[in-house]
Amino acid sequence: MNPILEYLPRHFGESFVTRYFEYNYFPTPWHFHPEYELVLVTESTGKRLIGDQVGDFKPGDLVFLGPYLPHTYMNDPQYLAEQSTLKAKSIVVHFKEDSFGDGFFLLPETQKIAGLLNHSLRGLSVGGITSEVVSTKLQGLLTADGFSRWLLLLEILNILSLSNDLHYICNNVITGQNPTESRRMNQIINFVLMNFKREISLAEVANIANMATNSFSRYFSQRTRKPFTTFLNEVRLNHASKLLIETSKSVTEIHLEAGFTNLSNFNRQFRAAYHSNPLTFRRLYQSNTIR
Repeated sequence: MNPILEYLPRHFGESFVTRYFEYNYFPTPWHFHPEYELVLVTESTGKRLIGDQVGDFKPGDLVFLGPYLPHTYMNDPQYLAEQSTLKAKSIVVHFKEDSFGDGFFLLPETQKIAGLLNHSLRGLSVGGITSEVVSTKLQGLLTADGFSRWLLLLEILNILSLSNDLHYICNNVITGQNPTESRRMNQIINFVLMNFKREISLAEVANIANMATNSFSRYFSQRTRKPFTTFLNEVRLNHASKLLIETSKSVTEIHLEAGFTNLSNFNRQFRAAYHSNPLTFRRLYQSNTIR
């Protein structure tokens, strides 16, 4: 997607970066960086775009991202309102392999962690008890210093490497390389996330990108490995699944609120994406919820 290259400077005496962020809403554009990254959202909701996938985030969302994997976090519209008192908060860790010294991940004892680093190139979502344990340790990283801080990061990576609670986020390994077109892609992504609830024509979004329709179609497919309409429908289906889980609205209400104009088309696409119809999806989620 040609995102922006981001850089978080290390403080003096640090071999890796740990930061606590608090904003009215997350301002980070579509970006990449050469570091591995742990991201824990501690407050706020919205959608995260990682590589070729769109998903929801909420407090407790924890991911581990490999180097050069493009991503961004976009808060829900209420966080951008002028009079909003809501806050977006997160803990972010950036590190490189050389944060542990040359050849560290070639040691026999670190091979599982080396495998974890390789898997992170597709992005990893962390769930279950592992998320709870690692989230607590990330809080500890904010106040740790010296050798204890370094050792705590290594402990976190070891826990992740042994866990069965990790799931790939992306279908493919996607890397950001050239920042020159980042502004254009940011405009497209922002436009879709702010307008997906209404009808969006290919010509309209091509105009946002200042391109002819055919050129835009090729441009978007080459950079995201999917047609624009597929991306748009993924955003809409993701929003619909959130409404099914978090509200008692009817499927008829939900399909319209998510931007679909045809109920049968919505049902067909939902089944293809989630392998069940909307009502079954809602029942299955509710039956698996711990109360």
